[in-house]
Amino acid sequence: MRTVAEFQVQYLRHLDPQGRPVGKLPTFAEDDDELLKMFAAMLRARIFDAKAINLQRTGKLGTYAPCLGQEATHVGVAAALRPEDCVAMVYREIGTLFWRGVRMVDVLLYWGGDERGNDFATSRHDFPWCVPIASQTLHAAGAAMAFKLRNEPRCALAYIGDGGTSEGAFYEAINLAGARRLPVVFVITNNQWAISVPLAEQTAAQTLAQKAFAAGIPGIQVDGNDVIAVRACVSQALATARAGGGPTVVEALSYRLSDHTTADDASRYRPPEEVEEAWKSQPPVRLRLLPERAGALAAPAPPATNASFPREGHT
Repeated sequence: MRTVAEFQVQYLRHLDPQGRPVGKLPTFAEDDDELLKMFAAMLRARIFDAKAINLQRTGKLGTYAPCLGQEATHVGVAAALRPEDCVAMVYREIGTLFWRGVRMVDVLLYWGGDERGNDFATSRHDFPWCVPIASQTLHAAGAAMAFKLRNEPRCALAYIGDGGTSEGAFYEAINLAGARRLPVVFVITNNQWAISVPLAEQTAAQTLAQKAFAAGIPGIQVDGNDVIAVRACVSQALATARAGGGPTVVEALSYRLSDHTTADDASRYRPPEEVEEAWKSQPPVRLRLLPERAGALAAPAPPATNASFPREGHT
């Protein structure tokens, strides 16, 4: 008997939960303006999230899927993308949407039951919200195939949750992408819970990133609460795809601090001590604690306040 293949899953982190660098930071992380932009984007998503939940609780909005705790993944991914790239999202990635120009009113329209909220007026490259689990991964693979056939220097990126990796469509998508060396990146937002199903009951795999190996493509794990690491990791995956190196699966380890949706009560199935521990490494606080940038991110009047965000018109 002989070994024919061996695989390892690499893990990337740049900031520990206390905001301390664990190694040399990427170049963009030395730019105060870039850090402030990402911090403001995470805070904007969190403020909108709270407002949307309040609107739902008062009967002014339909069921809503919060993003609390996952802002770093959504903003880090968005910062790595180019405007001409294509994103196939699920239904929770408002940080990515806002970064790419989608209006807050579009999100509110969608969750209010108005399909006009799926028509992203400022971004014609991205797919609309996708509630059917994992189907968006095939959409991204198809878009990536089109880019390759047209010799366009563009990439597609698909989001998927930990629960979605158990769907057949996910395996079809990564298999097609690997076989055709398509310029696509699959980002698994591993928030530990598929509604009420914990990860341990979802899969026996030690990581979700290793599922990529069966399709012959790289899989990497990143600290999904570290916006710097997410941006660096996805930037590298996109650069590889753009250069003809094929797809990558990125597993972003995070935690869903809120309920699955406003129709859910996570306190019925999640241990309170687990949630309490997860709050200690939430994304915006970690970036704000970065010592070298403390002067920029801890100013007396930070730019990311309710009043500082531009007022959006509605027609």
